[in-house]
Amino acid sequence: MLNDSNSAQLINNKIFNSADRCNTIFMYNLKFPNYVAPEAVIGAETIIEEGTIILKGAIIGSQCKIHRHIFVDEGVKIGDKVKIQDSVMIPRGVTIEDGVFIGPSVAFTNDKYPRAINKDGTLKSGGDWQVSETILKYGSSIGANATIVCGVTIGEWAMVAAGSVVTKDVPANALVMGNPAKVIRYFE
Repeated sequence: MLNDSNSAQLINNKIFNSADRCNTIFMYNLKFPNYVAPEAVIGAETIIEEGTIILKGAIIGSQCKIHRHIFVDEGVKIGDKVKIQDSVMIPRGVTIEDGVFIGPSVAFTNDKYPRAINKDGTLKSGGDWQVSETILKYGSSIGANATIVCGVTIGEWAMVAAGSVVTKDVPANALVMGNPAKVIRYFE
């Protein structure tokens, strides 16, 4: 639950705004409360539904629709007019440009060779991860249950079919499908 003075909440259909988060609507649910770090930046007219966690340094543009149970990690950048469906985890290293659609249960990775422990048996910590950047370009679309392996760029107006596994860059205007995802056709 957002209790600080810099938050906005929708409780019993009443909107509570602050100067920092003017016109942002947070859906509140006692069972699945939201958490938005005070250092996160959220644009005007963005709707954030219940069960969403947004960490410090995350930037979310204006007029976005962030559905239920979304996790946005530190430093993630999300452009304007982005729609993210239910149950998506967006890790550090992901940049989402304007007008992108992300279907439900899309999985992003951010380390090509993840492990729980180092060779000496010690548990890995934040500094041990090798984060690779992933970019979703303007107007691209990711179908439900797709997996986006880190270090790729999804081109402008490209579309990833539901359930696909993307392991390399997707050209602009391409439709990719399968595991691994391959170009099926191009849109004009």
